[in-house]
Amino acid sequence: TVDILDFRKKAAAFAMNFVDIQKQEFKRLGVFGDWENPYLTLTPGYETAILKAFRELFEKGLIYRSKKPVQWCFSCETALAEAEVEYEEKESPAIFVKFKIETMPRGSSLSNDIKHIKGSFYFVIWTTTPWTLPANVAVMLHPDFDYAIVQIKKSNENWIILKNLIPSLLDEKLKLKNGDDYEILPNDFKGGAIVNCTYTRPIPSTGKTESGKTIFSTEVSLEEGTGIVHIAPGHGAVDYAVGHVQNKLPVLSPVDDAGKYSDDIGVDGLKGLFVLSKGNHKILEMLGGNLVHQEKIRHSYPHCWRCKNPVIFRATYQWFLNVDHEGLRQKLLGEIENVNWIPTYGKNRIKGMIEQRPDWCLSRQRLWGTPIPIFYCKACGEPLDNPGAVNMVEEKIGLEPDGSDAWFREKPEYFLDHIVKFKCGKCGKSDFERGSDILDVWFDSGVSHEAVLKGNDALEWPASLYLEGSDQHRGWFQSSLIPSVALHGRAPYKSVLTHGFIVGGDGKKMSKSVGNVVAPEDILKEYGADILRLWVAASDYREDIRISKDIMKGVAENYRKIRNTLRYLIGNVHGFDPAKDAVPFKDMPEIDRWALNRLVKAVESAGKAYEAYEFHRVAVTIVEFCVLDCSSFYFDVLKDRLYTFKKDSPERRSAQTVLHGTLEALLPLLAPILPFTMEETWLLGREDGLWKEESVFLSDYPSLPGQWKDDALDARWGHVRKIREKANMSLETARKDGQIGSSLEAKVVLSGGEGAEKEVLRDLGKDLAPVLLVSQVEVKNGSGPLEVKVLKADGKKCARCWRYETSVGQDAAHAEICLRCVGALA
Repeated sequence: TVDILDFRKKAAAFAMNFVDIQKQEFKRLGVFGDWENPYLTLTPGYETAILKAFRELFEKGLIYRSKKPVQWCFSCETALAEAEVEYEEKESPAIFVKFKIETMPRGSSLSNDIKHIKGSFYFVIWTTTPWTLPANVAVMLHPDFDYAIVQIKKSNENWIILKNLIPSLLDEKLKLKNGDDYEILPNDFKGGAIVNCTYTRPIPSTGKTESGKTIFSTEVSLEEGTGIVHIAPGHGAVDYAVGHVQNKLPVLSPVDDAGKYSDDIGVDGLKGLFVLSKGNHKILEMLGGNLVHQEKIRHSYPHCWRCKNPVIFRATYQWFLNVDHEGLRQKLLGEIENVNWIPTYGKNRIKGMIEQRPDWCLSRQRLWGTPIPIFYCKACGEPLDNPGAVNMVEEKIGLEPDGSDAWFREKPEYFLDHIVKFKCGKCGKSDFERGSDILDVWFDSGVSHEAVLKGNDALEWPASLYLEGSDQHRGWFQSSLIPSVALHGRAPYKSVLTHGFIVGGDGKKMSKSVGNVVAPEDILKEYGADILRLWVAASDYREDIRISKDIMKGVAENYRKIRNTLRYLIGNVHGFDPAKDAVPFKDMPEIDRWALNRLVKAVESAGKAYEAYEFHRVAVTIVEFCVLDCSSFYFDVLKDRLYTFKKDSPERRSAQTVLHGTLEALLPLLAPILPFTMEETWLLGREDGLWKEESVFLSDYPSLPGQWKDDALDARWGHVRKIREKANMSLETARKDGQIGSSLEAKVVLSGGEGAEKEVLRDLGKDLAPVLLVSQVEVKNGSGPLEVKVLKADGKKCARCWRYETSVGQDAAHAEICLRCVGALA
C-alpha cells in the first residue's frame, strides 16, 4: 500500500528538481523571467485559483459526472483527455464477423421480398477491436445507403452487406467468385428498412440478454468494412452517443483499470485476460464459425502521451465539462474569430477541433496533482453536488502551507465546518467521504490566466500572446480558451503564435536509432547560446525547423559577420563623444547620408518583421545590412577616412557619427535575438561614454530621424554600387594580368554611361576614387554603355595612406608621404 502523502511529497520534489534544471537551462539560453518567483501549479496560491475556477464552472452548471467511455491508459491506469492522446501507427487484428439474425421486420415490403429465400440470414460486421465484442448490444446501419443480400451457395447462408462493399470482402479477401460461389439477390433495400430487427450476440456476457438490435446513423462509412457497425456503448464515443444517448441501450464495459476482463465479463475463459493481446486472441478463438475473415492492418491509433502505450475506450464514472452547455461551443467558435492567429491557418485548425471535440474529461486516477474537491455519500455513493462544499475546500487549501495535501490528510469534517447543513441529495444522509479523483493537468495549465494574470498589476488580462507548438491547438490553447470563455465570455489571449517541430537536416524526424539527433547542449558547448538563438530566429517557425551540423556552420558564419560588424563599429567610435563630436546631417558627405538612409530602411524592415512575429525576416534583414551595406561596401570606403584623416577632422567625425548611430540602433534591434553579444557590446560602449543606460535591455527600440530616409539618394547610390561592381571586375582582370597588385595601384578611367549612371559620373566624378578603392578616377565624355579602363596610378605610393599621389615628397620634412597626410600630421 502506498502512503498517499509520502508519494505526493516525493512527486513534488521530483517536479521541483526539474523546475530547477529547466530554470538553469532557460537562463543559459538568455531567456528573461522572474526566475526567483516562478508560478507553479503545485503552490497553494495557484491551487486555490484552480479550485476557484472549478467551483465557478460548477456553479454555472458546466461540470457533471457520468459513466461513459473515455480514452483509458491501462498502463498509467487513468482516464485521458483528447489533448493527452498521441496518434501512432499500430498493428491490429481486423475481422469480419457474422451475426445470426433472429427476427426480421414483419409486415414490411422487405419482409415480403425475402420470405421465400431459404437459409439463415446474417449481418456481417467489420471491427479492429475484437475484444469489445462481449460488450456488443447493437449493430448500426446507414438509413439511406443501399444494402444487398448475398447468398453464399456452399453454406446456404444469406449475408447482408452494404452493396458497394461486397466486392472488397467476397472477391478480394475471401477469393469467392460471383456466380460460382455466391449470388447477389435482386432484393436491394435501404438500411432504414431493417427496423426492429434482432440478432444473436456472438459472445453474450452472462446475465445479459443474448440478443442485439438494429439502430441507424449517418456516421456509417461508405468506404471500408461492410457498412454494418458493431456497437458497444461502453467502448466507443460514437457507440455511446448513438447507442446509449439516442437509443437508450445499456452500457457494458467488463474491463478493469489494468485493461483486463473483469468479474463482470461472465464468459468462461476471458476473466483476467489483457484485452489487446490474449483477450483478442481468445475472442477470435471463441467466434469459431462466425469468424468470416481475419487479417492484420496498420493504422493510426491513440496512444498515451506519457507512457506511449496504446489506450482503450472504456466506460467509467468520470467528471466532465459540458462544452455545449448554454451554447458554450458556439461562444468558443465566436471568440476564435476575435483572436489574432499566427500563422493564420491556426484559426481553422483550432476551429475544426472545437467543432468536433467531445465534452472535456476532467478527472484522472492518480495520486499527484490538484484533487477534484467532491465528497461522496458513504451510504449510496452519490456525489455531494453542492458548490458551497467546494468553496469550503477551496478556502481551506488556500490557507494550508502544503496546499492540497490537506485534502488527503484531513477528514471531511475539517472542510465541511457545518456538516449538518450538507445532506446527500439522493438518500438524505450526512456521512461523507472524500473523492480520490485528480483534476486533469490541462485544466491546471488552462486556468493559468486566472492564477497568473488576474490580480497582478504588472501584467494584463487577457494576455498579449500565447506561444507554443502547433500541437497545442488541441492542448493548452483549447484548455485555456474553454474556461476563459465559460467564465468571462472572451478568450484569455489576444494573439496566439504556433511553431513547428525540430527535424533533421533532411527534414526527417530526429531519432536516436537513426543517429540524426542534434542535442541543444552540444550546440551550446560548441557554438554558445547566441548562435543557437540566431538559428531559431533565422528559421521559418511556421514549418518544421531543420537542424544539422552543416546548417549550424552556416548560422555560425552569419553570426561571425554580425559580430565582425559590431567589432568594426565599436572599435572605430572609440574616443568619439556624440554630444561634442557629432556632425549635423546636413553637413555630412553624401555617402554618409546614404549609409544612414540604409540604416533607416533596415530598422523599419526589421521593425515590421518583429511586429508580424516574422523573426526570420529580422535575421535576414540584419545579416544583409551588415554584409552588403556595411562590410562589403561602406566600411571598405570608410577605412581611408578613419585611419588616415586627422583625428578630429570633419570628414572623420562624420564617419564616426554614422558608425555611432548605426551601433546605437543595431544593439537594441538585435538584443532579442543575440542578448549576450549585444549586452557585451553595449557595456563596452558604456565604458567609452557612448550611452548612459546600464544595459541594452533598458534602452528603447531605435527611433531614427525622418530626415535620414531618402529614397532618391538610395536610388542614386544604387547606380554608384553598380559602377563599383563593373570597376571591380576590370580591376580583378588587371590584377590577374599582373598590371596591378593592390587596387590602390590603379587609376580608373570611366567613359560613357547612360541615364542616371551618366548623371552620377558627372556629379561625383573624381570623388568616386575612395568608393572604388583606387588612387585616382578620371571621367571622360563618351556615349553608349559604361566603359572602364584600368591604368597604373599616377605618382608615388604614400608610405602612410598607401595611395598613389603626385604630391608624395613635395614636403621636404616628410619626403615619403603625400601632402594630404602631411596636413593630417600637422
